[in-house]
Amino acid sequence: MPAAIETEGLTKDYLVGFWRPRPSRALDALTLQVEAGEVFGFLGPNGAGKSTAIKLLMQLIYPTSGHARILGRPVGDVEVRRRIGFLAENPYYYDYLTAEELLSYFARLFGYSGADATARVSRVLDQVGLAGHRRMRLRQLSKGLLQRVGLAQALINDPEVIFLDEPMSGLDPLGRRQVRDLILTLRERGCTVFFSSHILSDAETLCSRVGIMVQGRLVASGRVSDMIAFERKGWELVVANASDETVRALGSRAPRVTPIGHGRFTIHLGPELQPEAIIAELRATGATLVSLNPVHETLEDYFVQQVQAAKARGM
Repeated sequence: MPAAIETEGLTKDYLVGFWRPRPSRALDALTLQVEAGEVFGFLGPNGAGKSTAIKLLMQLIYPTSGHARILGRPVGDVEVRRRIGFLAENPYYYDYLTAEELLSYFARLFGYSGADATARVSRVLDQVGLAGHRRMRLRQLSKGLLQRVGLAQALINDPEVIFLDEPMSGLDPLGRRQVRDLILTLRERGCTVFFSSHILSDAETLCSRVGIMVQGRLVASGRVSDMIAFERKGWELVVANASDETVRALGSRAPRVTPIGHGRFTIHLGPELQPEAIIAELRATGATLVSLNPVHETLEDYFVQQVQAAKARGM
């Protein structure tokens, strides 16, 4: 079975300057493989080349060199386009249409009509939480709701592979949760999801593998479980009804204490300590335990390390 997405040496240069234009490299020899059915996170700081790579895969722009395949076929293949979905980073639609009218238009582009098109439109509107806004003109919708319209159009054809460029952009916490749930549903269905994001906690939650881009180059790629050391680095203890004197009495056992206010503190303990004794000591003074969480290395920690290392190498 071919990989869902393959790129080999994919490169894109832009000419910059007016009098003597010179090439500026936006994407540098990207070689990547995404297997069918996985959720792949494409990560990187602003200007790292993520959107450029996705636009090349969508043939919105064309490569300077290298090539790419989707579902085992060249990216420009018409049959491949019937089997993929795409959400741009900043989608823009004719804003006098309603959400329902726009999605009906996209359904017809894929060859659906009549009751089938109507059923698909209703289903995807429900999926993205827009059933109550289906007859509102797009110009009346907020940025977050427009983002949901974009997600709906990407799903209208039940794609086998879906490309999402910053799908959480502009969404409130409820919208982000719905999109996360939607991505997990797509994975359970066997759909391949390729998405770029700045929200690393979402990538850590959703992705089986990620790639990290810095200044147009892929600097790391692999399974999240292989990138992150899941050993405990310490404990984060939140207490309420504690006095300053009680917290100061912990001394060196709590190397960092963050006041939250009104007798609430976040207390950071080292990995060598067992928190039960500290909790018992605090309770004896009348303090109340609010939460206790182990501290692990996160994908964000790994991401920052990779970006800093790449910049130190002069990339």
